[in-house]
Amino acid sequence: MQIALFQPDIPQNTGTILRLCACLDVSAHIIEPAGFPVSDRHFRRAGMDYLDQVNIMRRDSWPRFEQWRKAGDYRLILFTTKGVHSYLDFRYGASDILLFGRESAGVPDDVAGAADARLVIPIKPGLRSLNVAMAAAMALGEALRQTGSVAREATG
Repeated sequence: MQIALFQPDIPQNTGTILRLCACLDVSAHIIEPAGFPVSDRHFRRAGMDYLDQVNIMRRDSWPRFEQWRKAGDYRLILFTTKGVHSYLDFRYGASDILLFGRESAGVPDDVAGAADARLVIPIKPGLRSLNVAMAAAMALGEALRQTGSVAREATG
C-alpha cells in the first residue's frame, strides 16, 4: 500500500500524512510541484521526527509519476469529492496507490481520468469535504484493514 499526494499545497497536512505513513509503514509519493519547500517550518513541525522514518519518493511531475506507476503495474485509487462509489464498498489490493489531490483544487481531469477507481468518503449533505489528512487516514485505515497489511500491533 502506498499514498501519493498530487501537488500538495498545505504543509501541515502533508507533514501529518507523512507522519501517518511512517507510523503505518506505508511509502509516500509527493508529485511536484508542491506549494511549499520541504524546509517549511509548518511541514517539519507537523511531520516531527517521523519524517526520517518514512520512505518518501518525490516525483518532479505527473507524467514522471505515471510513467513509474505504469511500469510497476500499480493500480491508482483516487479519493475525490466527485467520486460516485463509497470508499467502504471498494476492494483494495495490497499494492494499490491511494491518491489525494491538492487541498485547494483537487486534481485536473487528466489525472482523474488516469485513475483506476474514483472513490468518495460520504459526508453530510451540504458540506464540501474533509481535511485531506483526515481523509487519508480514513482511506488508508480501511485499505489496510481489508488487505491485512496493518503494521505491528501495539502491545501493553
